[in-house]
Amino acid sequence: MRQFISVADIGPLDKALAEAAMIKQDRFAFTGLGRNKTLLMIFFNSSLRTRLSTQKAAMNLGMNVIVLDVNQGAWKLETERGVIMDGDKAEHLLEAIPVMGSYCDIIGVRSFAGLTDKKADYEETVISQFIKYSGRPVFSMEAATRHPLQSFADLITIEEYKTVERPKVVMTWAPHPKALPQAVPNSFAEWMTAADYDFVITHPHGYELDPAFTKGATIEYDQRKALEGADFVYAKNWSAYTDPNYGKVLSTDRAWTVDAEKMGLTNNAFFMHCLPVRRNMIVTDDVIESERSLVIPEAANREISAQVVIKRLLENL
Repeated sequence: MRQFISVADIGPLDKALAEAAMIKQDRFAFTGLGRNKTLLMIFFNSSLRTRLSTQKAAMNLGMNVIVLDVNQGAWKLETERGVIMDGDKAEHLLEAIPVMGSYCDIIGVRSFAGLTDKKADYEETVISQFIKYSGRPVFSMEAATRHPLQSFADLITIEEYKTVERPKVVMTWAPHPKALPQAVPNSFAEWMTAADYDFVITHPHGYELDPAFTKGATIEYDQRKALEGADFVYAKNWSAYTDPNYGKVLSTDRAWTVDAEKMGLTNNAFFMHCLPVRRNMIVTDDVIESERSLVIPEAANREISAQVVIKRLLENL
């Protein structure tokens, strides 16, 4: 594996899940694999779980780790070609990328969607340049359209807690005061359909996702109907994808907040969210604090998903 940006890169899911289970049994079984190797983690956006879990995963494998917050510890970077650089951006990404590559063996990149130019976002402009120009294996720590490390951790978590072979998994839109990217829901949809779960997406009209990611899922606009019989409920906000409203907040309707009454419609479902979460917007206190909430085990599995990915990249250096 030379890159990891989507579920297509991980190969057969049963093998990836078996590897995750093995690593979870002994996180330090492969410490020699990363000896004298360096991971460079580049953050264009804020992070808590991604930074901590990925750094810990690399350390478990014996790697040195360099963390660069582009917004605080580097020159401001220009990302577009053909721009006259007479503003506040002192360095172009096309020079910065190969320089970064010369200091490391593997690169992790985190760069969110700008939510103003759909074409640029969905072409994955930033991470694509790292893949093309760094000369190093590159993996996504969340990009404009996907968050594969999160979705892999979500899959690991569902496999650990499911009680039937093919559970019903419902991803529900929920309100949020700010415009958020479609990366997490896109990626979650992609991984759930790849896992061949009974997968349902529910959201208000106007919040349809890119069909390239939702193909194979059931789309249900009635949230209550969608939740009936669910084994897992994954709540997430996202901004509009379809034109002319790309990147906009069309609704903050609190009727879509996941509460105990709605969870009562399910098959005693587990609640999931990628975090951070806006309490009493996305989900009520009693639901996220309940015994059926998996948000902490789910977050803990971020270390495992990252370690599987980095291990595979190291094995192919």
